[in-house]
Amino acid sequence: MEFRIEHDSLGEVKVPADKYWGAQTQRSFQNFKIGQDRIPLPLIYNFAVLKKAAALTNYQLGKLDQERCQLICQVCDEIQEGRLDDHFPLVVWQTGSGTQSNMNVNEVIANRGNEIAGQVLLHPNDHVNMSQSSNDTFPTAMHLVAVNLVEEQLLPAIADLSQTFQDLSQQYQNLIKVGRTHLQDATPITFGQEVSGWQASLDRDQRMIERSLQDVYEIALGGTAVGTGLNAPAGFAERVAEQIADLTGYPIRTAENKFHALSSKDELVFLHGALKALAADALKIANDIRWLASGPRCGLAEITIPANEPGSSIMPGKVNPTQSEALTMVAVQVMANDVAVGLAASQGNFELNVYMPVMIKNVIESIQLLADGLNSFNKNCAQGIVANESVMAENLQASLMLVTRLNPVIGYEKAAQVAKKAYQESISLKEASVQLGYLSEEEYDQIIKPEEMV
Repeated sequence: MEFRIEHDSLGEVKVPADKYWGAQTQRSFQNFKIGQDRIPLPLIYNFAVLKKAAALTNYQLGKLDQERCQLICQVCDEIQEGRLDDHFPLVVWQTGSGTQSNMNVNEVIANRGNEIAGQVLLHPNDHVNMSQSSNDTFPTAMHLVAVNLVEEQLLPAIADLSQTFQDLSQQYQNLIKVGRTHLQDATPITFGQEVSGWQASLDRDQRMIERSLQDVYEIALGGTAVGTGLNAPAGFAERVAEQIADLTGYPIRTAENKFHALSSKDELVFLHGALKALAADALKIANDIRWLASGPRCGLAEITIPANEPGSSIMPGKVNPTQSEALTMVAVQVMANDVAVGLAASQGNFELNVYMPVMIKNVIESIQLLADGLNSFNKNCAQGIVANESVMAENLQASLMLVTRLNPVIGYEKAAQVAKKAYQESISLKEASVQLGYLSEEEYDQIIKPEEMV
């Protein structure tokens, strides 16, 4: 491998000749051989957004000349297009401020820009990092990537699965089946009503996530090192937020208190709490579906789900609810990530939180896992759900909890006697009611009408 010599304030460093990163990136690359988790590329892409916005703002404020501004913007566009992915090698397990990743972006932009220019015009600190600090850029990139992934990936995935459930609910709005509470038989419900509960959960989760974004739209950029805005020109914070809003289309605004923006990460804790709520509902829905599809002969078997792959290496013909299993594992991982996010956010010391890389790694993973998991579940399972109407009808007629409708007529205690006798003697509720002398067959038929109990 060929190398070139780069230098920083600590001296000279050998850097691979075919890479755009510089000395500080190389030192981090060499000093943190910890795990395989690299800084997620979506975070890097959003770093490019803020670097471009900062360059444009510095140009508008007379701090940066047009040629350098254009070079920075050009390289930032290349980064966002994924053309420079191989030049961001750093792992999550680095400095807690993300300083080395900020410098990685600065160095790549500077070196690639100088290559384009054919001369040394850009310095990673003096030009690319102008009016900025790692301490305000990294949290800004965190907020931007969270907004971007939620808006572009997660919310559409939730909406698509919700639509599937809405269609399913309408299709089966009049199909009556037995309800269940405590995994025991309960009073009747329509399958459409049951599915509507799943849809409502997703819709509520979507609204909670959208509400949580309102504070994530605030960014720290302009606070520089400790929140005072040292070395940033007057008006920079407000104007760079406007630039980012223009570039992204999101309602980005500058944080009212930069001391809070640098040291606290409560906005992302709140967002991830909403993600955890979605994960909890996803786990519940996926479990409901695999319970209802259990069988095909010795389970509930009230619905069928798509057979996507063989379910066993030893049992021929077995098909398993694999999409439910995948989604429930996603939910478990998101819940585990929430612990890391909360703990990381609690570790702000004075003017800076120093657990930011691990925090955003978990936020990004949760958003992407939920988006991918919901999309897969929708496409490969939910859209193929079919109700087994004969099984539902059979279970409904066998349910002892239809007896609940007798409470207003013969009273709770007598109704309980009817249910107990029917169960112990394996006879119908009607037969038990008649044998106990509480109702005639005609009276029973007038009272017990499942279609009037939903």
